[in-house]
Amino acid sequence: MLRYLISRLGQSLLTVFLTISAVFVLVRMAPGDPAYSLAGPLASTAELDRVRESMGLNEPLVTQYVIFLKDLVQGNIGMSYSFRAPALEVVFDRLPNTITLAAAAILLTAVIAIPLGVWMAKRADTKRELTANIVTIVGQSMPDFWIGVMLITFFAVAIPIFPVAGFGSWAGIVLPAATIATLQVALISRMVRREMVQNLQAPYFTIARSRGVTGPALTWGYGFRNSAVPVVTALGTRFASMLNGVVVVEVVFGWPGIGSLVVRALETRDYPLIQATVVVTAVLTVVVQLLIDLTYPLLDSRVKLGKVQA
Repeated sequence: MLRYLISRLGQSLLTVFLTISAVFVLVRMAPGDPAYSLAGPLASTAELDRVRESMGLNEPLVTQYVIFLKDLVQGNIGMSYSFRAPALEVVFDRLPNTITLAAAAILLTAVIAIPLGVWMAKRADTKRELTANIVTIVGQSMPDFWIGVMLITFFAVAIPIFPVAGFGSWAGIVLPAATIATLQVALISRMVRREMVQNLQAPYFTIARSRGVTGPALTWGYGFRNSAVPVVTALGTRFASMLNGVVVVEVVFGWPGIGSLVVRALETRDYPLIQATVVVTAVLTVVVQLLIDLTYPLLDSRVKLGKVQA
């Protein structure tokens, strides 16, 4: 186990390093000059040169990269151009909002998608299951910004139950979480349905039923338990992707998370802020993936870290 953890940590560090390095190069290759955002459109060439020099952008790309790595080792990614504050502090200020939204969305997804997928599997190839399939396909096809606008129209304007936008109370999280969960429920429920159909037809399931196991113990103890690994993997992967910020949903609902922060950073060519966001979200992503791997032996006794026992 220790060898596996060391190997996974090494892979994770390499993944984070390569991701950060790629973003460092790509943001500087993209069109635009952050000096214009700070100096203004009417700035002279001399003023722009002074701004670039103060930002260290007049140095060769390799020199900038070396300086970036040295600062990164010390936990310093630089000052945000637009916020005039340490970039990591700006990201950490927004991070709890993103984690809260992602956790609420993935919890809502699991609560709805797993029972729905099991229900669909037990009624596979029936008219009721066909109706549920059509509903999930429709949910999977709708763009998230349209779902968000419709939820705002019905539940914040027509029937003012929830706030339109913002992060003022628990009610403010309901609509954005529901918007994100709509697509995720459609995807995860169909996945649960597919896995459960296979397990319900497996020999061990027939043997368990012949031994007198019935009801929820049969469905959840034998059917879903053997579907848990791919389902948890899918839920964990979705949660990790949400930590990168759900840009459209955050913009629609005015949610102060990582996604809307990235949009602002890209608009202003705020290199330190972009890099800080990538560092934080990349680390969180690999941590979540590692935690998912560690849950496999708990869900399936045949699974060992690094190998699967038959």
